Amino acid sequence: MSHDPYAALRVRNYRDYMLGSFLALFTRQGMSIAIGWQIYQWTRSATALGLMGLINVLPVLLLSLPAGVVADRYDRRKIIAYGAVGTTICSTLLALLSFERGSIPHYAALDAVNHGLRAVALLFERHGDPLTLDFTAPELPIIYALLLVQACIRIIAWPARTSIVPLLLPADQLSNGITWNSTMFEAATVLGPAVGGFIVAWLGFSAVYLLDAVAGALFILLLLRVRYFNRPQHEAIERSWRGMFSGAKFIWRKKVIFAASTLDLFAVLFGAITELLPVFASEILRVGPIGLGWLRAAPSMGAIGMAMWQTHHAPWPKPGRTLLLAMTGFGLAIVVFGLSRSYVLSFAALLLSGMFDNINVVIRQSLIQLLTPDRLRGRVTSVTQIFIGSSNEIGALRGGLMVALLGPALAVTAGGVCTVAVVGVVLWTLPALKKLGPLATLTAEE
Repeated sequence: MSHDPYAALRVRNYRDYMLGSFLALFTRQGMSIAIGWQIYQWTRSATALGLMGLINVLPVLLLSLPAGVVADRYDRRKIIAYGAVGTTICSTLLALLSFERGSIPHYAALDAVNHGLRAVALLFERHGDPLTLDFTAPELPIIYALLLVQACIRIIAWPARTSIVPLLLPADQLSNGITWNSTMFEAATVLGPAVGGFIVAWLGFSAVYLLDAVAGALFILLLLRVRYFNRPQHEAIERSWRGMFSGAKFIWRKKVIFAASTLDLFAVLFGAITELLPVFASEILRVGPIGLGWLRAAPSMGAIGMAMWQTHHAPWPKPGRTLLLAMTGFGLAIVVFGLSRSYVLSFAALLLSGMFDNINVVIRQSLIQLLTPDRLRGRVTSVTQIFIGSSNEIGALRGGLMVALLGPALAVTAGGVCTVAVVGVVLWTLPALKKLGPLATLTAEE
């Protein structure tokens, strides 16, 4: 039988969910451009960008495991809908807060927090002039607080969002659905930053946050139409640490999933540069918010091209070996970006990094969804969320502090070299990944 690249999109429930998810991700990616540019323009501090990573990683470490239990115990559609309501409210508040700098009075508590933030920045800002740091905006601590609340809401909803896909599709269409899921995600991360950069340049920060609030409302409406194709396999989960850590025990036993997750954790930890792009755009490549938007979109443009290629071709015959090669290519692309002084070369390096990373995403997600029974998917997803989320956000913190200490070029280049080294370590210590057979031969273990 011929391969149908659009099989998953022919299922209405999946299609409605993916449309709503795309809209929410599209505007959230645009918001990430706005918030990063806004904070850097206000503070002129790489440390301030790194602190965004710290804000995002704390909920990952503290809430991921309980969120996995919630996803396995309750209706995943409702969890996702409640999360969309919460993030919509936060985006609306960000829009009001950012409408005009100086609209918030200089309360003593806000000034004290800003003083503390500046003290932290001065511990690391050895590469630039400390006199250029500006932590005087009273809105800044409130923006950080809203970002923390949004991060908590997203982490609580994320296991449900990830583990709902197998409930919307027949089993033989799951791999195709995961590939389209990755494609939609990457399309959102291409269009979102690019459009967000234009909106910031023309209409200001508030317009981006309002657009995110509108998209959240549309997502909620589309969720009302979604019905399950497969009945969820809820079970009585132990109200103890044993029940919460069931996902971790499963991953430890499944060495293939453990190897793929470990590779992603450390590769992204060292190779994460998204939060540092405002520094490169402003200080090295000398482009404004529009140029920054396209830099931010470049990895996703490469990922979309690779995702479309994967969608129209049969799954990789040796996915483990392909994953190892792809992450090696990712690390080398990061090295090129760190050394580049050309906007075109930097854009091309980011494009390649997205292509290689998309291979990683599709293979890793396919392994998790195919090998995990539904009754454990929420808890397994929550553990992999700790792997992925902590690596991204701690990587952002690491990158911001290393840029402050060493300068952007050396910090990013060293991170790319470490990423390549991680691939070698995983290949040596976890050989099960290299020996992995075709995805079509994998089944969930009950």
